Amino acid sequence: MFTGLIRHLGTLESRSSRPGGARLRIAASADLLTRAELGASIAVNGACLTSVAVDGRAWEAELSEETLAKTTLGRLALGSTLHLEPALRVGDPLDGHLVSGHIDGLGQLVTRPQGKGGVDEGLWRFSIPTSLAPMTAPKGSVAVDGISLTVVDCGTDWFTVALIPETVKNTALNGMRPGDPVNLEADPIGRFVARALALRGSDEKLAKFAQGGWGA
Repeated sequence: MFTGLIRHLGTLESRSSRPGGARLRIAASADLLTRAELGASIAVNGACLTSVAVDGRAWEAELSEETLAKTTLGRLALGSTLHLEPALRVGDPLDGHLVSGHIDGLGQLVTRPQGKGGVDEGLWRFSIPTSLAPMTAPKGSVAVDGISLTVVDCGTDWFTVALIPETVKNTALNGMRPGDPVNLEADPIGRFVARALALRGSDEKLAKFAQGGWGA
């Protein structure tokens, strides 16, 4: 499990093909590398990966074809900045929200505000697959490229979040432009509520939830 609080950034050094997927080499800081021992779980732009090699300046992970198809990790340019988060340990503070590292779908940045002094703060709008709408609600949580964010408003194929300069400056969001793809993970509570309602056949309630939560 993860929190969605990004304290480490890395750089995509290489991506090589292998039977059934690909292998990434990610340069990172020394303090992150101490957590990337063989077999350790590290979230990369929100996707939980397993360390299969590590040295003094980088660590490596193998991706399955499923991960390549369902995340942005197979299309990012070499040199891209990556959000890295080591898995929670027992006793670690849970300052964000529970994030599993399993990507539910891909979205895109639609609009970002025009900020002052080179920092864009305010409401950012992202597209979302309609299948994730029942799991997205105002004041609920969403992970965007692994960053824990709070939903301000949402519809059947979009949501907005309010970002402060600290978040923008210290993540790869600072260089993101409209049209750029992002990995999305829904609030786990919303996932289970949507599933329970779907199994009960509560179409009317599920539709209401998809339109913006119970308060809509």
